Amino acid sequence: AYAPCAEKPVHVFILSGQSNMAGMKPTTGFVPETKKLFADAEVIYFKVARGGQPIRLWVEEWNQIAEKHDLKARINATSYYKPILEQFAKLTKDHPKITSVTFCWMQGERDAKEQLSAAYTDAMKQLIANLRRDLKQPEMNFVIGRLSDCSTDKSWESVRSSQVNVANSDPRGSWVDCDDLNDKG
Repeated sequence: AYAPCAEKPVHVFILSGQSNMAGMKPTTGFVPETKKLFADAEVIYFKVARGGQPIRLWVEEWNQIAEKHDLKARINATSYYKPILEQFAKLTKDHPKITSVTFCWMQGERDAKEQLSAAYTDAMKQLIANLRRDLKQPEMNFVIGRLSDCSTDKSWESVRSSQVNVANSDPRGSWVDCDDLNDKG
C-alpha cells in the first residue's frame, strides 16, 4: 500500500526586541545554526524589532504594571505587538501544522537607561503570557538574550537579573549570555 510522505515538522522562530535584534542578520548566524539543529525540518522565522524601544511598546498592560511599580512612564498604544500577531497569522495560512514556536527576545537597554527595571520582570512575564494566549501556542518556548555586562549601573544589573529569573522560572524558557557582545575588550 502507498503511504504518503509525512510532512516535515515546522519550527517557527519569532525574533523581536530592540537594536541588537533589529541589526541582526539572520542569514549569517541564525539560519545556518537552525539548519544544523533542525536538519529534517522546515525552519521559518520572522522579525519584528526596532532599535531603542522599551518593552512597554510590546505590552498592552504596561500602564497597570507601571502603576503597580510607581513608575511614571506610560503608553497610549503598543507598536510592536500587533505586527507579531499579524505576521504569525499570515504564516499559519501556509503552515497550519506548526511543530514548535520559539520567541527570541533581545531587549532591555532602554528600560535600564530609563530606570524602569522595577517593572521589567512583570512586563516580560506578561509579554510571554500574551504571546502564548494570542498565538494559541501555550507551549511556546522563549529565549532571552541577556543584556551584556557593559554597565554596572543598578538598573542595568536589575534588568539582567530579571531576564535570567524570568527564563529560569519557566520550564519553556532559556537565556543566552551576551557578555561577549560588548566593546569592553
